[in-house]
Amino acid sequence: MEPRNHTHVPEFILLGLSDEAELQPLLFGLFLSMYLVTFTGNLLIILAITTDSHLHTPMYFFLLNLSFGDICFTSTTVPKMLMNIQMQNKVITYEDCITQVYFFMLFLSLDNFLLTVMAYDRFVAICHPLHYTVMMNPRFCGLLLLVSWVLSFLVSLLNGLLILRLSFCTELEISHFFCEFNQVVQLACSETFLNDLVMYLVIGLLGAIPVTGILFSYMKIVSLILKISSAGGKYKAFSTCGSHLSVVSLFYGTALGVYLSSATIENSRATAIASVMYTVATPMLNPFIYSLRNKDIKQALRKLVS
Repeated sequence: MEPRNHTHVPEFILLGLSDEAELQPLLFGLFLSMYLVTFTGNLLIILAITTDSHLHTPMYFFLLNLSFGDICFTSTTVPKMLMNIQMQNKVITYEDCITQVYFFMLFLSLDNFLLTVMAYDRFVAICHPLHYTVMMNPRFCGLLLLVSWVLSFLVSLLNGLLILRLSFCTELEISHFFCEFNQVVQLACSETFLNDLVMYLVIGLLGAIPVTGILFSYMKIVSLILKISSAGGKYKAFSTCGSHLSVVSLFYGTALGVYLSSATIENSRATAIASVMYTVATPMLNPFIYSLRNKDIKQALRKLVS
């Protein structure tokens, strides 16, 4: 295969989750339903928090931004997939593919950093309740959000620029339903050592550091809860972080599962199917986790609906 310069690459081919024609209507209906549930559920969380003054606290401030990030995260991949199925066209232009990689990395990183910030918020609320309002003041919360956005922007920009330096071969088929960074890099004919190096550094940044922060926060929280003598006190303390812990477990559990499957399974299509869990299913389930386990959100949603 002869390499050609990336400026002359007209398009990539997204092979999707299945080549079977009879499954396409089923996939279209399934992913359309999941996308609508994700969009509606997270939008309701945003509206409930913005309209209820009782929810104008740091915890719900970060939850609002997480819901916004989940809507954008899902919107970077699913609408294009639905359009390709509907039009029976698997093509995505080079420019659209690079744009999709950029925004996918941006909102994936943002979710990651926000979950870490929310873990710190719960740590302060449970371990330092008397100093909570002072430590988690509006200015500091805004600074944490700004840092999360800036770091996410830098990570996605770096990955996007590294793809722009690559030259691609004539074989431009991506065994995925969106332009996943690693799959795009594997199609390159030029040297990809720098891309691979940066990818592992990014995995360390997005994985090791936030997970370490979350684990440290919950180790402190658990150690404090165990010191509480009454069962009611333990339940009350745990209930304030139960929803966040569930979302963290779902997000990192599914992402780790996809990473391990990609390392052990050579079938890229199987990896694409597994990635549905953290790209589509997790953002869809987050609103249900927070609304079903949180009395304040339930009450705000009832007021919003009524």
